[in-house]
Amino acid sequence: MTELTPQANNLDQWLDAYAARAETLTVSEVRALFSVVSRPEVVSLAGGMPYVAALPKDLLSDAYESMMRTRGDLAIQYAGGQGDLKLRDQIRDLMALEGIHSSVEDIVITTGSQHGLDMIAGLFLDEGDVVLAEGPSYVGAIGIFRHYEAHIEHVYTDNNGMSPEALEESIDRMKKQGKKIKFLYLVPNFANPSGVTLSADRRPKILEICKREHILILEDNPYGLLYFDKPVPDALRATDEDGVIYLGSFSKILAPGFRVGYVLAPPAIRDKLVLAQESALLCPSSFTQFMISEYLAHADWQKQIDTFRGVYRERKDAALSAVREYLPNVETTTPDGGFYLWLTLPEGIDSKAMLPLAVKELVAYTPGTAFFGDGTGQRNLRICYSYPTPENIKIGIKRLSNVINLQTELLETFAK
Repeated sequence: MTELTPQANNLDQWLDAYAARAETLTVSEVRALFSVVSRPEVVSLAGGMPYVAALPKDLLSDAYESMMRTRGDLAIQYAGGQGDLKLRDQIRDLMALEGIHSSVEDIVITTGSQHGLDMIAGLFLDEGDVVLAEGPSYVGAIGIFRHYEAHIEHVYTDNNGMSPEALEESIDRMKKQGKKIKFLYLVPNFANPSGVTLSADRRPKILEICKREHILILEDNPYGLLYFDKPVPDALRATDEDGVIYLGSFSKILAPGFRVGYVLAPPAIRDKLVLAQESALLCPSSFTQFMISEYLAHADWQKQIDTFRGVYRERKDAALSAVREYLPNVETTTPDGGFYLWLTLPEGIDSKAMLPLAVKELVAYTPGTAFFGDGTGQRNLRICYSYPTPENIKIGIKRLSNVINLQTELLETFAK
């Protein structure tokens, strides 16, 4: 994180000129950790970074050489606002692995799926509108919804994902309060931050409720192909083409540096997304799109995804083993894929207040408060196991246990 200079700390002379929504722009608890976790002596279990070292670099250099040889002039030129047609067709093959069959015309390439989520929020959200979301939910989405001044209503979520009964209760409560619900935001597979997956029996119930209540679903699925033992159930979008907007990304299954994501939307929404993208960006990067297209055309990308699965499975096993060994009194989720564990601390321990103590112990995590729009989640924290080595994961969780155990002892002492 860039540190503020003394000059930058002075009162902002343009403070009165900002739009009201600028007040919603704050540093997220995840981004605020970056300057700390960059120190080599700190074991970072905080940021959700993929282990890109598992991607052979010759696959990328081969794709680059092929792209520049065959499409070089186009790669460094402006292009259309919807994205490269060839890549969109290849994305159809990718989504078919999760039961989605779509027209290439309904896909919009974005600068990462975060960009797609921001455009959708900009199209739909007015001040005070309601976004229904899992509790906890993805911190990046929370930041976007806050920026558009929406009310984030978290719906009870357990180890099987969002509760359909709790969803109905939340909808009824919001309607009685006279609030307008614009959409339901879900990360159904190996969710960030909880690691849980929406169960197969709950998916049709969620779809039926939203269809009945005329509520749009945003299905954000960056982790779905990173399962450990078996594929996840078919995507929600596979069942409902009109009521679901699907967001995907190459950041987790290839590399985040390309900043390429995609949105699959019903035609009317797709048209507005293209217009929004052209207004903001003119067009997504042709260069990175063509690179990924060449990679998909010539590399064994499914084998590479399987390699990533093995890498993350090993790290998940190391993390769970260390939690069970060093933190037997701490509850944890048990993910079937993805990057994350969600820990529930003993009563009375505040993960956000504890973080500076953990950093002194040379370990970092993300406090649970980052994943709730209302600032709750004090007893929770997220561990990301995707990037550190299994050895460092064990070291980091052991260091974390020292801090948690000390806090537990202090609470017990004060209670006497």
